[in-house]
This record gives sequence, structure tokens and C-alpha cells, in this order.
Amino acid sequence: MLAAGEASGDQHAASLFLELKKLVPDVRGIGMGGVKMREAGVVIRYDSTAIAVIGATEVIKHYGEIRRALKMMQQIARDERPDLLICVDYKEFNFRLARAAKAAGVKVLFYVSPQVWAWRPGRVKKYGEAVDRMAVIFPFEVPFYEAHQIPVSYVGHPLAGQVVPSIPKAQALSEFDLETTGPVIGLLPGSRSNEIRRLLPVMLDAAAMLAQRLPDARFILSQSSSIEDEMLRPNLRQCPVNIRVIKGRNYDVLQCCDAVVTVSGTATLEVALSGVPMAIIYKVTPITYYLGRWLINIPFIGLPNILAGRSIVREFIQHEATAENIAGEIGRILQDEAYAERIRQDLREVKTSLGEGGGSRKLARLAAEMLGVSV
Repeated sequence: MLAAGEASGDQHAASLFLELKKLVPDVRGIGMGGVKMREAGVVIRYDSTAIAVIGATEVIKHYGEIRRALKMMQQIARDERPDLLICVDYKEFNFRLARAAKAAGVKVLFYVSPQVWAWRPGRVKKYGEAVDRMAVIFPFEVPFYEAHQIPVSYVGHPLAGQVVPSIPKAQALSEFDLETTGPVIGLLPGSRSNEIRRLLPVMLDAAAMLAQRLPDARFILSQSSSIEDEMLRPNLRQCPVNIRVIKGRNYDVLQCCDAVVTVSGTATLEVALSGVPMAIIYKVTPITYYLGRWLINIPFIGLPNILAGRSIVREFIQHEATAENIAGEIGRILQDEAYAERIRQDLREVKTSLGEGGGSRKLARLAAEMLGVSV
């Protein structure tokens, strides 16, 4: 049984299950996820698209549906007693699901561990009681869990070695109608509907400013497969700039870009692994923001900065996420080559720190062992 609650988790769970089928050909998968897991052969009992939200107020708004999904998944775990439950990210939901499954005698593997080292570290003991093993994606997480006597395995980040375009750059530029002597600026507005509502307008305002300052610039928006076209159309219709929209081909898009504006989250790591200088933006409701400031005890929100242990790309959070600030940073990246090269070098170091890849394969071996299969 697999449980993933948003687009990145859906992709990670799908990659894991494909690798697991190579090791255990007769394995069957059921659970909660999206299109990627379905394509990988998992029987989807609950489509998680409706509950892929971020922020306290968004969770409250969707609380009824999230609660319904949780009760359904808990009941499936109790009734069908899978041989293994693999929880992929989506921390609070999966913590409650893991606890119910463990109480029913189901083995639990938690993948993309909760970042309790960043916020609410006091909860680590409760997570230890709810899981049989933590599979972590960053090496610095291992000693944290070991210090609390929680079984832990470092499997590496699932994106390491996977951020590879499907076609050559020249072909992508031609196909996306981006053949130009000017810079190409990428927009990554996220995979959740509330991210689109809150952050796409400011991205497009920044694009309009950049188009005035850099008339030969071209713009391309990478649309997540979890976002319907109708969500983008109203904002794009009002935008005075021609924005090329490409759906579900993030890595092909990223290789075309000279600079990127991206929401926080997994997307920042995809951009980093592509080696493209970026500006990270983050904006939630005021209550979510102030709760976060109170609870989170690390200085950065972007994964490249967290991994580097210092600020290597600019973050524009809450009131700082303005079109003026974003356009100013992207303009500097495109016009100050020394500045851009320094960022690219720092991103290369982040990429090196994540290793050669194979995270999904390592996780599949761990899952197979928990299923009692010798590999």
C-alpha cells in the first residue's frame, strides 16, 4: 500500500513502485496518489489531486475532504492488512495513517521523512513509534534519527540522476519556439491549485516588467501535470506578455532557460539539478506565515540553500515576493555574468552533494527486504 498526497510524492511513489516490480515481479500496489502512480501500475483507491494543498488555512478549507481521505485509507489498511505501507511525504496525513496501520499490525516504511529537524523536533519520538523504518533523502538526516534510536536508512534523493531532458536542447528550443538571441526566462508556478492562485499573478507581473527591460527576452511556463489548463487561462489572458506554456515536460523546459522564477518545494531542487540560476518565491496566508516563523528553526525555505547551508539563491518570502523584487533579481542574473556564474557554481556543488542517484532503486531494495524478499 502506498500513500502520496501531492505531485512530487506521486512521482516519487511511482518511481519506487516501478523499481520494486523489477525486484518483486508479482508485487501488487494499492493506495492514494495521482496519474504517475496509476501509470506505474498502482491501483488508486483515492485520487489525491483534491487534497494537494499547502498552508494552514488551505488545510482548514479542505479539512473535510482530507479527513474523508484519511478515514478511507485507515480503513483500507485495517481491513486489507497490506504486507507493507509506504508513506511518501505528505507528513501530517501520513503520520496519522502510519499510526493506524502500525496499530493494525502493518509494517510501515516512511519515505521522504518529516523534516522534524527543521520544525517541531519534539515530535520525532511520536514518528518513531508510528514507523518501522525511516528512509531519508539527505545524509545529514541520518544522525538525527539515530540519536533518537529510530531505524533509519539513507537512500539518497529520488531526483539525483533523474533530472535528464528527453530531447536535446536545440530540439527543445525549436519545438517550444524559443529560438532567439535573447534570454529565455522560465516560470514554475507550482503543482498545487493554491500556489497557482497566489503566486502566478505576481510571476506574470514580474514577466511584464522584465519584457519592458529586456525586449528580446522570451518566457516559458512549465505547467505541472496536476494543474488543469483552466486554472492558468484567466491570468494568462490578462498578461500583456506572450508566455509559452508547456505541460508535463519540466526537464525539457528547464534546459532551455537562462533564469527561472520558481515556487518553493521540490521544483527548486529540479532547477538546481538543471544548473539554472533562480529566484525562489513563497507566499501563504498571514496565519500560515506567522505560524511557520514560530515553528521553523532553520533560516532558509529553499532546498538549494538548505543543502548548501548558506544563501546561494535569493528567496522572496511573503511581503518580499513582489514583481519588482523578482524582476530585479532575474534581471541581475541575466545581466551580471559573474553573479550568474557564481550561482551556477554553487548549484553544481549542491548537485554533487546529492550523489549519483539511484534513490528509487535503493528504496525498492529496502522495501523488498521489509517484504521478506531476498534481493
